Parts: sequence; structure tokens; C-alpha cells
Amino acid sequence: LICILFHLFYVHLFKVATIYPQDPALSIGSSLTATCSVNPDHGVHAGSLYWTLNGKRLPSSTYSILSPTVISVTLPRLSGSRQRSGDNLVCHNSGGHVLAGSCIYVGMPPEKPVNLTCWSRNTKDLTCRWAPGGQGETFIKTKYTLKYKLRWYGREKECEDYSAGDPYTCYIPRDLALFTPYEIWVEASNQLGTATSDVIYLDILDVVTTDPPTDVTVSRVGDLEDQLTVRWGTPPALKDFLFQAKYQIRYRLEESSDWKVVHDVGNQTSCRLAGLQPGTVYFVQVRCNPVGILGSRKAGIWSDWSHPTAASTPHSERLLTGSCDSKVGQQNSTLRRDLKQFFGWLRKHAYGCSGMSIKLYDQWRVWLQKSHKTRNQVGKELFIHILLVFEPNPH
Repeated sequence: LICILFHLFYVHLFKVATIYPQDPALSIGSSLTATCSVNPDHGVHAGSLYWTLNGKRLPSSTYSILSPTVISVTLPRLSGSRQRSGDNLVCHNSGGHVLAGSCIYVGMPPEKPVNLTCWSRNTKDLTCRWAPGGQGETFIKTKYTLKYKLRWYGREKECEDYSAGDPYTCYIPRDLALFTPYEIWVEASNQLGTATSDVIYLDILDVVTTDPPTDVTVSRVGDLEDQLTVRWGTPPALKDFLFQAKYQIRYRLEESSDWKVVHDVGNQTSCRLAGLQPGTVYFVQVRCNPVGILGSRKAGIWSDWSHPTAASTPHSERLLTGSCDSKVGQQNSTLRRDLKQFFGWLRKHAYGCSGMSIKLYDQWRVWLQKSHKTRNQVGKELFIHILLVFEPNPH
């Protein structure tokens, strides 16, 4: 490439030859006839010249000698450019020296950008992302420009920060108005045409997201081998705003990549995970949705998940301690079988953060771990407790 640039500089300086058309833009499937005209003062005959495209010599059957100093080449049914900077069409003398060059841009005009979405982190900025229209490939360099303005009276502005590494994302860091809707759209342009996305209308307060929850801790619940408690802090960047936070938790086994999500945490900043495996390491994450910030009626946007926090459940005492009383073991086994249907329901509901179901579930686990009572004693106490919890309303 450096050698070609040197030769092109030399050619331009001494005007050895020229190619016409210079740097054309063509649609895929088009044909092109280009000419190389040599300066007569150099005594070079057109019949001694040859052409290359992207470094590959073109067959002489595509040439035509138009005069002693002019040679042409015809390229039929052009395919899309191999590089966005254009294909290199070069005219050489018999010794292989470059006499002149031209960049050919073969591609398609852009289609209308789609799926334009925007979000604001803590009301301080705005990031927008979109997708190119159609299949997204134009084969030539296509510029995307995000534009925005206040809906009724604002001056049109262009987003300038495309440094996120994604050509279809732009970042507006400051100077955004609250309580006033914006018009936002994307324009795509290249040498073959332009296209404009649909305009979206949004208020910054309606698209707020925040940082992940901080100070996430996961701890054991006493000796309960199948539960963990998760606690976290509210987003500090929104501490001065009026809003109703919603939270979600997800957790997975250490050796698994499958996350289980707790959707119904609500606005509390702690939650009990139940029904876990004893003696097992879990990874836990939390995320936040700032709903109704400063009176907005739109659902917020979920934050990223917090960094994973690890904790392990206690080992089961029944797995670690042997028993010599087979009669007691048989009684406990029978009790479990008799109550299997009830506690199956309870276990399913204990996955969430329901206070009543977790209270019942906790007590059952404590009884099973620490009680050495007979089947009838345990069953009788449990039955009385269930009646008290589910006692019907006299009205």
C-alpha cells in the first residue's frame, strides 16, 4: 500500500496519466468503462499498458485501444466492493509501474434505520441505539448520524460521541432538558443515497435506568440448610429523586450457567431464597428498575445486574449424622410421605419473598432438623399450627 501511494504521488507530481471516471460510486450489478490517458510527452504507447483491480491483473480481452495514448477497460456486472474504502483500479506501464489509479465504490444506498431506542442513566445523559435497515450491508462506507431536538421549539442538534465501539450507538453526555419531550431520529447516508428512520418522541424521565444495586450481601439463615438471605442498597445516584424502585434477583449454582429469576421482589431491599440445595455454593445478582421517577407514568428500564456475590448453604445434618434408631427413621419417613402434598405446595411458593409461606417453611425445616419427637407428636403440633394460620375469617 505504501509503495502504491508513493507511485501515485509520483504520478500526480509529474502527471504521467489520468483515469476517468475518478472514484465513481456505482450500484451493484452496474457496468463500468474506464479510460487511462497517458501524457504524450512520456512516449508511452497505450498498447503497452495493462489494468489491475485490487492487485489482480485484468484479462486483455476487457481492454480497448482508443488511441495511441488512451486505453480503456470494461468491467461488467460489478459485485459489491470488497472493502469499504473502495476497490483499487490501477493503470500500469509494461514494467509494472503505476501510472494512475482510481477507487471504485460499488454498493447499495442505505435503507431506513430501524429499532431506535434510547435510555438515560440517572437522568444525567442519553444513549441511543439502532439497527441498520434491511440486511445492513451496503458494501461501501455508510455514515449514521443521530439527530435530536426539543419537540416544539428546539434547535436541531447532532450527537457527536460514537466512541462506544458500536457504529449504531451514540452517547449524549450532558445538557438535556427534563419534563420536555424530545424528537430523535437517525439519518444514514453514503455516496449512493440517504435514508431517515422514523422519529421517536420521548421524555428523559420516561427512559431512566440506574446503576446496579450496591452493597449486595448474601448470608445464611441460621442453620437452615436450604435458605439464604439477600440484602442490598438502593441506587445512590437517585437518592434525591422521588421514585418507586422495583427489584429482581437471580441466582445459580456455582457449576451451572442457568439462572433462576425471582420476579416478584417488589420495592423491598432484602429477600429470602428458599428451596435451595444444602451444602451448595450459589451466585446471586440483583438489578433495579426506577419506576415512576418524578411522577413519570412509564415503566422504567432495568439496570444491569450487580456483580455476582457468592455464598453457600449449610450442609444438611441428616447427611452428616448417622442414626442407629431405625424406628425413628421410619417414623420420620412416614411423616414426610403423609405431608408431601402439602409441603410440595409450600416449597413452590417459598421461592418468592412471601412472608407467610416462608414463615411456615422455616418452622417445618427447623422441626425436621432439630426434632426427635415421634410421628404423632410432630404431626399433632403441625396440624394445630396450620389450623391457626389458616383459621377462616368469622365474617
